[in-house]
Amino acid sequence: MMKQTPVQESRKPKVEAVALRPPGLAARGRPPSASRRDFLALSSLAVASVLSGCATRDQVGDSPGDYAATEPIIDIHQHTNYAGRTDAELIAHQRALGVTHSILLPAGRYFGLEAGCGGNDTVLPLARKFPREFSFFANEVPYLDGAEREIKKYLRRGAIGIGEQKFQVDCDSPAFQRIADLAAEFNVPVLMHFQHDRYNTEFARFHKVLEKYPRVNFIGHAQTWWANIDLGHSQPALYPKTPVTPGGLTDKLLRDYPNMFGDTSAGSGLNAFTRDEAHMRDFLAR
Repeated sequence: MMKQTPVQESRKPKVEAVALRPPGLAARGRPPSASRRDFLALSSLAVASVLSGCATRDQVGDSPGDYAATEPIIDIHQHTNYAGRTDAELIAHQRALGVTHSILLPAGRYFGLEAGCGGNDTVLPLARKFPREFSFFANEVPYLDGAEREIKKYLRRGAIGIGEQKFQVDCDSPAFQRIADLAAEFNVPVLMHFQHDRYNTEFARFHKVLEKYPRVNFIGHAQTWWANIDLGHSQPALYPKTPVTPGGLTDKLLRDYPNMFGDTSAGSGLNAFTRDEAHMRDFLAR
């Protein structure tokens, strides 16, 4: 169970976003006032408060802490040490793109998220050194002894979520449910990499997790998550190019469960945006 061979998703230009619940849809397990739009607005205000007092883009200084854009641009999916990238290169990359705040997603004890990514001990120092530019999640391989202890350690040190959960388990497995239990205990979201027959498998059963943990926000990401916007999706296809028929599994989860969100990063998110642009315009409007 400890063997995972490298299969990493392409890192193409990305747009970070979360999907929105259609207006008028009743929220399950959550007061009507706490809609997805409310959550996004409050999250943006929280990050904006962190950024208050920062320099504008025209006032950037030489030191890393001097940088901020005129409006908040929040990147919810970044990694330390990605494919050998240094912290200095990561900082320069984010600033060049105008990103004002980034969420660092660590690897667990093993596998490096199949991309050489750094663990909990690499994201904490960077976030503490540049708190206006970085926040961080906590992570661990869910089936390892001590996984809960490791995640709790970093949640207590300031992690604001759990993930990226990218491990070879079923998405409703007892191992993953221990992660969901922690998220419920600490009131933090969980970001998951869904990839057919590899990571967080048995995607069609994930609605059971959403129903069991209505107060936990889950963020879906990667190939199988975005491919399933299409009702006619064939699960082995990771980057489908065909036109989209609305009503796929992902569409239904976002429609029916207010604790389900979407992370549009990487090649999978880009593919979802570009494979059928007319569909995506309607999808985002909903």
